Amino acid sequence: METLKDIWTFLKARKKWWLAPLIIVLLLLGLLIILGGTALAPFIYTLF
Repeated sequence: METLKDIWTFLKARKKWWLAPLIIVLLLLGLLIILGGTALAPFIYTLF
């Protein structure tokens, strides 16, 4: 969580708001990859 706090502080201080959607998409893809290797995988595949 400290990393996310640091990223938020960086975005706020440097006014680089265009990076926020990119970071959100990367976090969602990472979550999808992590959940893809678990027992939740069959439920994720039905979404696509």
